[in-house]
Amino acid sequence: MCVQTNIAKKKSRKGLKIFFLILLLLIIIIAAVLGIAYWKTNKTFDKIYNPIEGKKKTSVTLNGSTPFSVLIMGVDERPGDRGRSDTLIATTINGKTNKTQMLSIPRDTKTEIIGHNSNEKINAAYAYGGVKMASDTTTEFLKGIPFNYYVKMNMEGFHDLVDAVGGVTVYNDTEGISLGKKVFHKGNVTLDGDNALAYVRIRKTDAQGDFGRQKRQQQVITAIVKKVLSANVVLSFNKIMNAVGDNVQTDFTLEDVTRIAKNYRGAVNNVENLQVQGTGGKINNSGPWYYSVSDNERTRLHDELAKNLEMNQ
Repeated sequence: MCVQTNIAKKKSRKGLKIFFLILLLLIIIIAAVLGIAYWKTNKTFDKIYNPIEGKKKTSVTLNGSTPFSVLIMGVDERPGDRGRSDTLIATTINGKTNKTQMLSIPRDTKTEIIGHNSNEKINAAYAYGGVKMASDTTTEFLKGIPFNYYVKMNMEGFHDLVDAVGGVTVYNDTEGISLGKKVFHKGNVTLDGDNALAYVRIRKTDAQGDFGRQKRQQQVITAIVKKVLSANVVLSFNKIMNAVGDNVQTDFTLEDVTRIAKNYRGAVNNVENLQVQGTGGKINNSGPWYYSVSDNERTRLHDELAKNLEMNQ
């Protein structure tokens, strides 16, 4: 029997949306503000630039008047294992209305995997065919919403970013929460990369469950942003760029990101979070757990995103 997806899981997904939006903002800030290190930024973008093989890219004039879309993926890659897309966010940005939409698609959503001739969890698309299959499958799920760009980050990069800024200090309001052997006591805690990654993944030992995890994600992300914007960032610039370079892939060029920082700043700062409505459970009470989404809901999501992209105008 299917059950309604709980509010806590939705809150956790919202936290991940915030995480990846801030990741994109970090790249924009670094590219647009730190002109003294332009050569390093350019070198980093040369490293992370990776257009989708076999897919024709739709040209976008990033002049502030043209809306565009981005598929944001968070993956858990390891040597020899491509992994699956644990986070999948369809993002639309409109400079005229100054609005960004972020739609987090649950990783267990059952859908047709384009190019694999199967119906299964949407996060399998990346495992089977990388960014292209994930992008094509998400477009199909959203009934034709195209993606002009993508950003992919290895979740281990969170660890690297914290270390790059020299660690962060946050206030933990829950005594004794833990993940494995890492235990966090109530009060101010200073986190290096290893501890930060554990801190934001805690769920089972926290009475607040996913609500608590979301709050911790936002705490650490806010602390990272404050460090990046501080006067001391110049001293850590190379480390930050290395963290981005080692963990991010995208088909944004440095010129693209600079134009977004200049022409879409208002939109990036005004985010509307959209949710996929559906039901979760096992099919016929057996097999894997899926999140099932109706055809009407897929149409609703398409129409919401298409409006911000001005597809019907």
